Amino acid sequence: QSIRCSVAFRPLRIRIGGSLQDQVLYDVGNLGSPCHSFFKMKGGLFGFSKGCLNMDRWDALNNLFSKTGAIISFGLNALHGRHKIKNKVWGGPWNSTNAHDFISYTISKGYKIEAWEFGNELSGTGIGASVSADTYAKDVGKLNEIVDALYKNSNKKPSIMAPGGFFEQGWFAKLLKITGPGTLNTVSHHMYNLGAGVDHHLIEHILNPYYLSKVSKTFSSLSQTIQQNGPWASVWVGESGGAFNSGGFHVSDTSVNSFWYLDQLGMAAAYNTKVYCRQTLVGGHYSLLNTTTFVPNPDYYSALLWHRLMGKTVLGVTTTASPYLRYYAHCSKGRAGITLLLINMSNNTDFIVKARSRSNLKQVQLEAESAANK
Repeated sequence: QSIRCSVAFRPLRIRIGGSLQDQVLYDVGNLGSPCHSFFKMKGGLFGFSKGCLNMDRWDALNNLFSKTGAIISFGLNALHGRHKIKNKVWGGPWNSTNAHDFISYTISKGYKIEAWEFGNELSGTGIGASVSADTYAKDVGKLNEIVDALYKNSNKKPSIMAPGGFFEQGWFAKLLKITGPGTLNTVSHHMYNLGAGVDHHLIEHILNPYYLSKVSKTFSSLSQTIQQNGPWASVWVGESGGAFNSGGFHVSDTSVNSFWYLDQLGMAAAYNTKVYCRQTLVGGHYSLLNTTTFVPNPDYYSALLWHRLMGKTVLGVTTTASPYLRYYAHCSKGRAGITLLLINMSNNTDFIVKARSRSNLKQVQLEAESAANK
């Protein structure tokens, strides 16, 4: 099924990382300890011990990536060598030796990595653990030095991406100021604006345009923060599944979830987001593929339509239509013309829409008439 997905999306982009990545060791070089899998442990980060990725597993994964042509971003173990200071706060320098050896092994095998991402959800107050922006920035610089040295004979150096966490303006601004130009290529952040997967009001949130619009403040503030402190960096939504903790049962894997999903794809693009990574391909209620049969869930087809129809150039849209009509316009992908994404979030109103482009082709004007359904 992954091969079919890769062919459909041409290519499939995969981010490897998540909650346990910061405590992963790589079984390469002088590891100094046996390579064991994660196991549940009271008092451990997210209730688990440290774990280990053996190179046979890494080889097998890259064989899959090679066959499918997938583009890979890999999240590194940003807590390795650190210690807990208090509560969720971790201090001390990052021990980069194991990551260095892992990157070196990856290069020696000819495996292609688009971006090395530093850490997972350690920014600001963190989820499970946090690291100060000052310390984090120094270690992003260290990772950049490692990548520069190891890829000096390569035609293409992977990007450096961080922090893969939830946006907090002061923390992100300090990270960009300290790292400076030429170090951090991509600012990655996570979004779960629908709340917890167990919330019984998920469908109400998904179909409420006022609720969905709240997240625009995050997009806007992050965009301003980057322009003021690091205009050289691009922006990725490195992880987003709508509702956190695996999504909502019989909600995130149904067609209603695409109202939220497509709306946020449009909003993210309007704020110059370069890549949007959906959580997940397989796993949890919010996965694009059924976790048992691997049959595509409805959001898979929403993603596929977006991929095939919406080009990279975002157009402005002006209208006086109801807030329950969501609208986004892009130059069409691979062909001349404009593609419109229209979402009707009202269950009792029809919209009749006429669209016209302005003379400069950068603006689309919508005329929408509404009428109550009978």
